[in-house]
Amino acid sequence: MKTIWAPWREKFIKNKKNSKKCVLCRKTSSKCDIKSLVVFKGRTCFVILNLYPYNNGHLMVVPYEHKKDLSELTKEEFEEMFFLVKKMVEVLKKTHKSDGFNIGINIGKCAGAGIDDHIHVHIVPRWFGDTNFITTISETKVISESLKKTFKLISQEVNKK
Repeated sequence: MKTIWAPWREKFIKNKKNSKKCVLCRKTSSKCDIKSLVVFKGRTCFVILNLYPYNNGHLMVVPYEHKKDLSELTKEEFEEMFFLVKKMVEVLKKTHKSDGFNIGINIGKCAGAGIDDHIHVHIVPRWFGDTNFITTISETKVISESLKKTFKLISQEVNKK
């Protein structure tokens, strides 16, 4: 068995178990700042950096209302959610020069949802060669950019006038 030491995850694990309120719902009243990782707030949805990203620039688009499934979203929530997905793809193309994207929704625990009771869309930037020897041989992912830098790049681009 391989072990990766990740003490920073302890806060996430303890907060998830000790909090009765959904981790995404706790972000709905947050300001757009590095502490909250919220990079954009719309009318019905917001955009947040993934605290445990699969790649640099990994974003999530989340409705403010706590809803479990696509069928529960209002027309306005659905439309804004996918408008923001489109907008964030364009932002990531500019800020991170992404070659492609994985965009997905995991509905339910069996589908891989880490937060299975509050629907959200993942936007994961991809680049040619982003899977290399360390990923393939060691099954280890290297994230080369800090969340602070990612936040700064994305929030500056999103808030351009």
